[in-house]
Amino acid sequence: MKSILKYLALAAVLVLGACSSNQSLQEYYVDSSENPNFISLDVPTSILNLEETDLTEAQNEALQSLRKLNILAFKKTTKNAAEYKVERAKVNSILKDGEFVELMKLNSKYGKGVIKYLGDEDAIDEVIIYGNSNDKGFALIRVLGDDMNPAHIVQLLQAIQKSDYKGEGLGEIGKFLKG
Repeated sequence: MKSILKYLALAAVLVLGACSSNQSLQEYYVDSSENPNFISLDVPTSILNLEETDLTEAQNEALQSLRKLNILAFKKTTKNAAEYKVERAKVNSILKDGEFVELMKLNSKYGKGVIKYLGDEDAIDEVIIYGNSNDKGFALIRVLGDDMNPAHIVQLLQAIQKSDYKGEGLGEIGKFLKG
């Protein structure tokens, strides 16, 4: 009788665990990093080489609030077009989760995208930049930091534009993101 109760308890735990099987963005990164269709890279903010750039106080504060970037890109080819659709649907499903707050939508000749964040308006812990091109694939960038502010993101983009950074150190992802 005790063994039957143990099995029932184990089954209940497994069923309850399966019910809450929504994949997190972090889990998606980990699961996809071994897939040969993906390019994955963790980048420290020091790679941006902004220390030598003449930054304003606000831009310097923005840089100090960042820890690192997690970049995941799916490079679409004729051979993996079906998998591309599946993976794009997974990302869209994860990003539709109510915990992500939309900051802005992007639409350009290169594709469509969205910028979302996790955390409070005044203390953002993670910014998600997602861009998708039906021709080339998609890129998902997690900007991780401490108490980032939406204005910090704008300041950081201005600082990167002002710098001489050309994508050095990003390897294959840098080529993919450039076009």
